[in-house]
Amino acid sequence: MKAIVSTKYGAPEVLQMKEVEKPVPGEDEILIKIHATTVSSGDARMRRADPFVIRLIFGFSKPKKSTPGVVVAGEIEAVGSSVTRFKAGDQVFGSSGMAFGAHAEYVTVPEDAVLALKPGKISYEEAAAIPFGGTAAMHFLRSANILPGQKVLVYGASGALGTMGIQLAKYFGAEVTAVCSSANFDLVKSLGADKVIDYTKEDFTRNREHYDVVFDTLGKSPLGKTLKSVKKDGQVLLASAGLGTMIGGAFRSTFSNKKILSGVIKETSEDMNYFKELMEEGKLKAVIDRIYTLKQISEAHAYVDKGHKKGNVIIAINHHALES
Repeated sequence: MKAIVSTKYGAPEVLQMKEVEKPVPGEDEILIKIHATTVSSGDARMRRADPFVIRLIFGFSKPKKSTPGVVVAGEIEAVGSSVTRFKAGDQVFGSSGMAFGAHAEYVTVPEDAVLALKPGKISYEEAAAIPFGGTAAMHFLRSANILPGQKVLVYGASGALGTMGIQLAKYFGAEVTAVCSSANFDLVKSLGADKVIDYTKEDFTRNREHYDVVFDTLGKSPLGKTLKSVKKDGQVLLASAGLGTMIGGAFRSTFSNKKILSGVIKETSEDMNYFKELMEEGKLKAVIDRIYTLKQISEAHAYVDKGHKKGNVIIAINHHALES
């Protein structure tokens, strides 16, 4: 089968498409024929080993897992002898987690992997556009316990996390202010944003508005200034915080009436099923910027590295995904 192989960290060119042995599912594993996956900001950071701590966890001189990618949307081709949760022919979407391997034609994952059945009327590309941003946005917004009528500001509103954050916050009943460039105003409004701020022309921390929750999806809003825009007992959600910011945020929270939430995100199959229901109800839309083929993986990474993608960059593994 064809798979992307990375033998070192670095620029997009370190990713090469090669022929490798097709995996065989173990007793408690399933084999998925992948129709679509994504290149996320997380994939790009893994490729660069940025931050450096990635090397300490996933391989110091080179990645321990040579085939990257975590988002899966495809069809189950075979299951192990003890598998009962899924069967061959099931169309699924979700994540391969720390096993990686999704940037390939096939991947094996445990039966209890973070997967759900794909909604029938949703294409594989659309399904692949949900897990990365959806999981992170759900984790933080759920931690903040968003209530109807609260004011939520989403910083970096046009990216994978931001577009999911807008929709989920609206679903929870919040009044949403989206911060992005004016070029993306129509997009974020179509997702439910009530107000929009062009970050190139206006600093939201100076508009005298105060929010119940500020969801910083990029880690680029100065924390000190952001806290001044949060109401008493309000919260700042830091989805892309580095270790130093996490520690500093936890320290500040201890001596403040405002909470700063960051940390590691937990993926669950329950969330995937929740997203499935929301998509079926028309309450959650996939946002896709560009679609590349597996052979164009380096181009996809180079585009993501620019930091201006709208929603998600999809990798279509075969013609079925392009036509569905």
